[in-house]
Amino acid sequence: MDERTEAGAAIRVEVDDSGLATLTLSQPERGNPIDGDFCREFKQAFLRLWDTEGLRAVLLRAEGKNFSLGGDVKQFYGQRENLAPLVRQWTSDLHMGLSRAWTLPVPIIAQVHGYAMGGSCALVAGCDVVVAARSAKFGSAFSQLGFSCDSGSSPTLTFRMGPARARRFVLLAEMLSADEALSAGLADRVADDDALESTALALARQLAAGPTVAYGEVKRLFAQAGMMQLQAQLEDEAMTLARVSASHDAREGVAAFAERRKPKFTGR
Repeated sequence: MDERTEAGAAIRVEVDDSGLATLTLSQPERGNPIDGDFCREFKQAFLRLWDTEGLRAVLLRAEGKNFSLGGDVKQFYGQRENLAPLVRQWTSDLHMGLSRAWTLPVPIIAQVHGYAMGGSCALVAGCDVVVAARSAKFGSAFSQLGFSCDSGSSPTLTFRMGPARARRFVLLAEMLSADEALSAGLADRVADDDALESTALALARQLAAGPTVAYGEVKRLFAQAGMMQLQAQLEDEAMTLARVSASHDAREGVAAFAERRKPKFTGR
């Protein structure tokens, strides 16, 4: 059924003859981390999807036990004394990819299982419809690392959850169950674990068979109404995280996570 398949180190993209693209996070043994390869391939994938003739919908899914554990803390740990340049490098690719994804004029459906943490939670929040497995967990661990949020967390979580609820989610590094995410607006549907794949795929096929032009305009209108400052906010997030990553607390947070101990934050 698939007509076109492209695979990189971190992401595989398949487009079938109905115009449904399936974008799969494909590093399950590593927890599908957000790292340099992921950021680059994510940008490239959505640049290609913009030019894919006959595209009708996108299904975002992942292989393995978890959707994604978020940023690659192992790489952060190895470069914790020089994180700011790494953050600027990764976010330059990721945020361009996110911008292209959120403005893609077809519906994007996220299929979430296991843990969706940090930046991957923001990635999910930016999708048009989120289908979660009943056992899925949504978490924001930025503050536990001494980091500010990125990956579009501030606009997408606010758009879905409202400013007060989104702020609490990030500040307190909360972990939400699928039902809690549904109540908060972070998820749109919850399916039993063994029905997740079929539920998400059926919804993706339903949208792929719908009025694509109308869907694109609906997305554009809501983006204008709810995220007018998206581009500026993405850049602000990237530069803020680069500054924060150079702080003592950020270095301590990364080290504590990697060394499996409680961090000792000093406010510097």
